[in-house]
Amino acid sequence: MNAEPDKTSRDDLPTPDRALHSGSEGGAFTAEDVVLASGRDVNPKNLAWAERRIAERGRAALEELLP
Repeated sequence: MNAEPDKTSRDDLPTPDRALHSGSEGGAFTAEDVVLASGRDVNPKNLAWAERRIAERGRAALEELLP
C-alpha cells in the first residue's frame, strides 16, 4: 500500500454552494420533502401534517427543518 494520499480524491474539496441549498428558496417542494426533512416516515398521517405545515408557514415549513 502507498502511504501517500490519493491525489485524485475529491474528499478534500469543499462542497459546491449549489449543493448546500434545499431548493425551497424559489423552487417547488412537496409535502413529502417536508416529511423527509423532519426525519419522519412518509405515510398519509405525516403527509397531512406536512401539508398543514406548508399551508401555515409556506417555504419556511421546509427551511426550519434543515440545518
